[in-house]
Amino acid sequence: ARRRLKPLRTVVAWRGRAEWDQVMVGLYCGDSRLQQDALDRVTAWKSRYGQKMPLAVDCTAELIRCKVLDSSGRLMSQELILSYGLALVRFVNLITERKQKMASIPLRQLAREVDIPVWVVDLRHELTHGKLPRLALCRKGCDVVLDWLRKTYWSRQLGNNLCEESEDEDEEEEQEDTNAELGNDAWA
Repeated sequence: ARRRLKPLRTVVAWRGRAEWDQVMVGLYCGDSRLQQDALDRVTAWKSRYGQKMPLAVDCTAELIRCKVLDSSGRLMSQELILSYGLALVRFVNLITERKQKMASIPLRQLAREVDIPVWVVDLRHELTHGKLPRLALCRKGCDVVLDWLRKTYWSRQLGNNLCEESEDEDEEEEQEDTNAELGNDAWA
């Protein structure tokens, strides 16, 4: 008699799909109170899951935390730039790190491969090695990265349709606007 194998079970930090959905919606809802509740839930997940926490969840939480702090009005412009900056630097570094271990590949090339706008990598470079950028550019970088995380990670995890397809023209126009801003004294 052949023994039946039980399906492998994956242990996760969240209670189930409903909690996952609730946190995802809370993070992306735009209401800072609900976002804070979702951040508290992610903190609980992290305490249970530790280093096994998916990078995308961790990066999303850090970026949303910046937005919540920003909307609170408790931080000065310079503090917000540093907060957004650290979250953006960590995002680019963590997302590209796995591929970087295999071979030394320029970050701009890795960003293109995973469909991260190259100007976000340039922003990361300036945050790390140059003058600090304006707060408006950090906010824009945060929004673009959060959108990227929503489309490439959160929405795909459960096969839901939270993300709307963007028009290619809108994306090209935004890229041109950002490139122009990066070229013109954006870091002063």
